[in-house]
Amino acid sequence: MGDDGGHASAGRWGFGANALLAGISASSIRAVLNVVMSEVREDGPLPVLPLAHGDPACFSCFRTTSVAEEAIVDAVRSGNFNSYASTQGIVPARCAIAKYLSRDLPHKLSPDDIFVTAGCAQAIEIVISALASPGANILLPRPGYPFYEARSAFSGLEARHFDLLPDKGWEIDLEAVEALADENTVAIVLVNPSNPCGNVFSHQHLAKVAETAKKLGILVIADEVYGHLTFGNVPFTPMAVFGKIVPVLTLGSISKRWVVPGWRLGWIAKCGPDGVFEQNKFDDNVRVLLNITTDPATFIQSAIPTILENTENEFFQKTVDILKKAADICYDKLKEIDCITCPHKPEGSMFVMVKLNVSHLEDIHDDTEFCSMLAKEESVIVLPVPVVISNGKKHYAGVSLGLKNWLRVTFAIEPSSLEEALGRLKSFCNRHAKQSK
Repeated sequence: MGDDGGHASAGRWGFGANALLAGISASSIRAVLNVVMSEVREDGPLPVLPLAHGDPACFSCFRTTSVAEEAIVDAVRSGNFNSYASTQGIVPARCAIAKYLSRDLPHKLSPDDIFVTAGCAQAIEIVISALASPGANILLPRPGYPFYEARSAFSGLEARHFDLLPDKGWEIDLEAVEALADENTVAIVLVNPSNPCGNVFSHQHLAKVAETAKKLGILVIADEVYGHLTFGNVPFTPMAVFGKIVPVLTLGSISKRWVVPGWRLGWIAKCGPDGVFEQNKFDDNVRVLLNITTDPATFIQSAIPTILENTENEFFQKTVDILKKAADICYDKLKEIDCITCPHKPEGSMFVMVKLNVSHLEDIHDDTEFCSMLAKEESVIVLPVPVVISNGKKHYAGVSLGLKNWLRVTFAIEPSSLEEALGRLKSFCNRHAKQSK
């Protein structure tokens, strides 16, 4: 063996833990899910019932349309899509996405307005990285999707949180938004339909968001991955409807509406006053980032025109009908549990936020302990709202910074399994309820 110069023999190597990543991990839905799942007994008598994440693809009632499946097969068998794609996405895919999004807008998007990404997660990564600059900050909803906190922390972009108001149907606290923003604020994020709250923002409320963003001089990042998955009284309104008033970046994918999250095909669509993105070098930033990251599979991109143009309305309606039935079951069953409060019946997406009152429970002290014990005793997976990183400190992402004991529940599973899971949840709560003296 050659002489290593004494470096290794001294018992020290030149790599180790990344403290930044260790802190960010707490903001990850997947990290929290892994912790809860680790409590499930492998030899337990009950099958695991997931009420924790937005991936119903494993349930046969949510199987995607044959139009999408056949489009993928045809693309693979053609042999024409085995090469690398252009970093912005192949032209037919961008044309199809622009046409699909323009159906709901008073103006037309062009292929140049579209960047194709590997799912909505990569769209978030790209946008956050493109906006991050020294001293900049971004306004994020609370409760929200913690991936935004994680990517902001990783990119050095300060996250400032505004509340969603449960007593107002989870509307944005726009007065708080104005108080939080300063000259270094670059954007506000909204998720509509909402993950994790299950609400849908009205056209009137979104108009107020647009006016507020215009007043503050910031762009709106509209995460619409659950777009059109609505089943209440409020129809889905794309934020880009207000693109002539304020710059809007729409993030989306086929993951949820087509129930294919594993296909990893998403997009960034820009819409704003003429020239605003070019003048502020946003396009340049995105192209640089796309040049140094991965692309979505070329054969999936090639299938996108057929998937977007030929999927029948009956498929979409079937999915929405199942979600509505499941949301009704979830809301009604949760109301029967004394220690859980559901402030707003879900009207969209696949989730609902509920408040856990641990004062009703004998031997459970917080949401994390509740979810761990529920997984261990009943094999039902529910998630506590993850902690988020703000200014280098850990906080709970519930309503009002520092408040905990909120749970995110998904109802996007087969309805009979949902009823069984909620029955087990009720039994668990009754078993651990404080006994009146």
